[in-house]
Amino acid sequence: MRRILFENIWKGPLTEPPPPDDAETSALKHALKARIDAIFAGSLAIRMVDAGSCNGCELEIHALSNPYYDLERFGLKFVASPRHADVLLVTGPVTANMREALRRTYDATPAPKWVIASGDCARDGGLFKESPAIVGGVAEVVPVDLHIPGCPPTPLQLIKGLLALTGQAR
Repeated sequence: MRRILFENIWKGPLTEPPPPDDAETSALKHALKARIDAIFAGSLAIRMVDAGSCNGCELEIHALSNPYYDLERFGLKFVASPRHADVLLVTGPVTANMREALRRTYDATPAPKWVIASGDCARDGGLFKESPAIVGGVAEVVPVDLHIPGCPPTPLQLIKGLLALTGQAR
């Protein structure tokens, strides 16, 4: 047991070093912060809705909250209730079981509200669209303001999409 303890002490942590902060990502983050401050008084609340996805998009969306991207410091925050949200971020094809839940979530979100369909499945059902359990894309159930393509979209693509949405909000 002592041998294992000493080996672990000498090896050090097994974590990876953070990726380098490139100029493009930094510029996008600061442009997004400036728009959110100007349009939304410093805070943009996002309610994420999984309408039946494979969780690939969710993993990339959760990466936005990690220390590397840390969108919370730029005024974006994920909220638990649609009543506190400005934006609905919907992932996955809409299943028959989630159609009513997505509609109710949309109705509970106060106006003005925006809907983002994240990923290829949210656009038209993706590779699941032939399934009888799939209603289709998000636009089949609620109006969509912006679609972010990708399977799954990277965090950088999501930031670009949020920047495009804030440009539309003007």
